Amino acid sequence: MALALALKIHGVDAEIFEARERAAVRRDPRVLALSDGARQILDWLGVWSGLAATPIEAIHISQRGGFGRTLLRAAELDLNTLGWVLPASELIAALDAAVSAAAIAYCENTKVGAGDTAGFPLTAFAEGAVEAGAGKLRDYGQHAVLCEVGIAAPHRNVAWERFTGEGPVALLPLGERYAVVLTCADEIVAAVKALDDEAFLALLQKRFGTRHRFIAVTPRVAYPLGLRYRPNPVGERQVWLGNAAQTLHPVAGQGFNLALRDIWELAQRVGAATDPGAPDVLADYAQGRQADRRGAIGFTDLLIDGFASDFPPLRHARGAGLLALDLLPPLRAFVAKRMIYGARAWP
Repeated sequence: MALALALKIHGVDAEIFEARERAAVRRDPRVLALSDGARQILDWLGVWSGLAATPIEAIHISQRGGFGRTLLRAAELDLNTLGWVLPASELIAALDAAVSAAAIAYCENTKVGAGDTAGFPLTAFAEGAVEAGAGKLRDYGQHAVLCEVGIAAPHRNVAWERFTGEGPVALLPLGERYAVVLTCADEIVAAVKALDDEAFLALLQKRFGTRHRFIAVTPRVAYPLGLRYRPNPVGERQVWLGNAAQTLHPVAGQGFNLALRDIWELAQRVGAATDPGAPDVLADYAQGRQADRRGAIGFTDLLIDGFASDFPPLRHARGAGLLALDLLPPLRAFVAKRMIYGARAWP
């Protein structure tokens, strides 16, 4: 939907083909962490102003059982906020309403495969996952357990990324609650989901620590975690973007933000072209997205590997790195802007 709206702004007509019922698309239980760069793109699409998103003014990054931490602050970067948090369902509803208002054709219950696109000048696969055999795959052996928790004290718009031996824990401010992403090994995720509220809160408290006290929790859902990406996101009159081009671990919240940057650049390239599916147009798009895609993929994968071990020398080295990042404002600003704006933040 975002791509169709972006193309419309550039004067290019598009049709949406959705495998599910249109109403089912809105029933997405996930919560999105949007960078301020993503907010700018959504504002350009005309869907941001009506959204009740919660701002992130600071991000606290730490590891359990080791020294060192980093605090990223919006004020240090002369920004009002580092990012925003909102339910995916609310953004989808806003995009859907904008698609209807723009009179963009929407065909629901219609699945389109790579072999069904003859006759179209360009087909963009923007949903689903990278197919087996079409790219590079890595199974992290983890699930993300998602829920929302009530807290005893205000969150003050601070997000948390807490690395533990069992995997990262993220807390994202959402209204007066926190949205939680709790990483669990595959072999225990069923048991974690089966915990009653009191036992789950105790587990979360143990994993996160004592800087917040959790007092209530919503029902939990879980998603498997892996890295899947297409080295080349284009083909003959075809392009893959979003999760169809790269599915990332949710650590650092890069996946959907990267997808919106894919959309921004693809719409620009196609809007300036006489033939939107011409080989040179798609090659230029792929080349233009290479640094940003590689950076986001490598960054999230490195974080998982770098914080996976509780071996004391490694834990101390990570702590030293977090401390150094906290003590070096230029480096901290570079990392923050890279997360917010993607490859545009590279010198």
